[in-house]
Amino acid sequence: MASEIHLNDVGTRFLATIKDNNVVVNVSGAPYLNFTFKKPDDSLSVKTATLYTNGIDGKIYYDTVTGDLNQAGLYKLQGKVTLVNGTFYTDIYTFQVYNNL
Repeated sequence: MASEIHLNDVGTRFLATIKDNNVVVNVSGAPYLNFTFKKPDDSLSVKTATLYTNGIDGKIYYDTVTGDLNQAGLYKLQGKVTLVNGTFYTDIYTFQVYNNL
């Protein structure tokens, strides 16, 4: 059975890879890592991301906490990393948050 994301889920991990022209960006020295969530009501929530490994692989993640997924509906998500030599964004991802029974 496929996993769904549900209203008020806590601990859901969002993982993304930072790329520039399809090449993975080494984000190990990045002082600023985040994910911006756009909720179904169009409000934005910016969350601090964490390196998934050592950053050489370009992967960052965020685990949801209470209040993050507090609306059912369609969300959008984008990662952002600021480095000395530039700012890089992930693609914009869309996901559904479902009501509970």
